[in-house]
Amino acid sequence: MITCSKCILDSNDDPDLTLDENGVCNYCHEYDMKFKTNVLTGAAAEQKISSMVEEIRASKPAGEYNCILGLSGGVDSSYLALLAKQYDLKPLCLHFDNGWNSELAVKNIENIVNKLGFELETFVIDWPEFRDLQRAYLQAGVIDIEALTDHAIFAALYRTAVERNIKYVLSGFNIVTEGIMVKDWTYRKADYINILDIHEHYGTIPLKSYPMMNRKMKKKINEWLVTVELLNWIDYDKNEVKAKLQKELDWKDYGGKHYESIFTRFYQAYILPNKFGVDKRKVHLSNLICSGQITREAALEEMKKPLYDEQQLKIDKEFVLKKLGYTAEEFDEIMNTPPRRHDEFKKEGSLFYYYPILMPLRSLWERYKKMRGIS
Repeated sequence: MITCSKCILDSNDDPDLTLDENGVCNYCHEYDMKFKTNVLTGAAAEQKISSMVEEIRASKPAGEYNCILGLSGGVDSSYLALLAKQYDLKPLCLHFDNGWNSELAVKNIENIVNKLGFELETFVIDWPEFRDLQRAYLQAGVIDIEALTDHAIFAALYRTAVERNIKYVLSGFNIVTEGIMVKDWTYRKADYINILDIHEHYGTIPLKSYPMMNRKMKKKINEWLVTVELLNWIDYDKNEVKAKLQKELDWKDYGGKHYESIFTRFYQAYILPNKFGVDKRKVHLSNLICSGQITREAALEEMKKPLYDEQQLKIDKEFVLKKLGYTAEEFDEIMNTPPRRHDEFKKEGSLFYYYPILMPLRSLWERYKKMRGIS
């Protein structure tokens, strides 16, 4: 096993991890490149924010929504809402309800929109359909079950933006807390073909209302919508941000990244480590190391803490299994089934799925790629 001397990733996390002459891994170097390319500081950041804010305000008459943001109640989206108020923007806040909101998330969202004076729309997913999708992903054994939520969030957000003629989408993505991700721990969120094929194999009911980003929708998004990454243009210190949210919006912490969702908490703290051998704290903490917000020693100490409080695990497991319709025995069988890769199913971008006449040649192409080392 090799371990990075800067962050806390090692070759157990990624067998293809490489180190430079100083023992620094490829993920740290990728972070540095993303930071250099996407993050602005000082006068350049101020100028970018000023010009973009002016452009957004000028896009619509006073009183109309001039931007849209997805509000989950997590740190990033909550702070994005606070910044929108600070810059005197008029966003439409869209919350995506997939049936797994914690009570604390609901309370945080209420506080945010009430204190900031913003209007909130909630997109409520059809629960039987979403439940069937989540069960399909669990039974398929693929790692990125959260792709279902992420895909639907973006589809609902972009669709609403197009319908309301709102050109600017405020994005909560930021490099300093999300710039590092082990390549096999996630999958392409926008791949609607992968979602449809996994559901075709393991789903039991037709999908009639699940928001999907198909090729036509993506073309419209690329041609018209503008994504604004405000959090990449400010000094984004996670602890300072949390303190500001608590002070100004009476926001309460969830105790983990994306833990505003009960399923996400159970997925990251139980399913990922027990079925896939993945502890996502390693990438979250490595991001903070690379951005200078935590030391490597402090991150290693954090990793010694248990992923789950035993009593909370018992409560969450019972709730998740009941909501998804599994007995303990059925769920244990799923957890003990060997994982499968997303690319074992159909995927977007492959000519074989757009032109079925070529499908007989797929196995030959896969063998050729393997021989040539093509990913």
